[in-house]
Amino acid sequence: MDFSFLDKYFPYFLSGTGITMMISISTIIFGTCIGLVMALLKLAKNKPMNVFANIYIEVLRGTPMLLQIMIGFLLLQRFFPSQSVEVGVLTVDLGRLLPGMVVLSLNSGAYVAEIIRGGILAVNYGQTEASYSLGLRPAQTMRYVILPQALRNILPPLGNEFITLIKDSSLLTAIGINELMGAAQIVISNSYIPLEPYFVAAAIYFVMTFATSRLLNLWEKKLGKGYQG
Repeated sequence: MDFSFLDKYFPYFLSGTGITMMISISTIIFGTCIGLVMALLKLAKNKPMNVFANIYIEVLRGTPMLLQIMIGFLLLQRFFPSQSVEVGVLTVDLGRLLPGMVVLSLNSGAYVAEIIRGGILAVNYGQTEASYSLGLRPAQTMRYVILPQALRNILPPLGNEFITLIKDSSLLTAIGINELMGAAQIVISNSYIPLEPYFVAAAIYFVMTFATSRLLNLWEKKLGKGYQG
């Protein structure tokens, strides 16, 4: 095994890691917003809204993400002009990055919608009836009563979705995004070492996902104690 390339190329992995985390954090935020809207549409007593949300969720969950990325990039690239940005030692084309992030957010939103819907349905319906009896409107009940209680059920699987996004962001290399996986491919091209850079990238992905998982577990325990208190 030859890891001598790290002396020269480790900054590429650091820059790629930063880009991967930026993509993952941004897409989980936008995906959560989309998922909340879709969950509420699916729970709404309006058939057209239900149908729209169901089609959105089933299509995004039922097709390969790589295929979605390719189709989304080809459809959206005309709306995002090419603009190069330096991130450490790597260059990122916003004309490719932004369409990719849009697709990742839309895909994540489909999964988050089911997470949020499940969390809402897990709240005892008596809470809703009690809120109505106090004069709260449906929107107020959802905002002030249901969602705060559903949060406890939503956060753990939402954390798992974030971990999934960290790994799935590597698919953006298919449209030329230099995140961590892309950085490994650049190192391979420059160093002519075909295998070891992938081991380094795999180790970094593992550290990111493992550390995130541990932090989320600690947060979940702290949140549980807060509810018990």
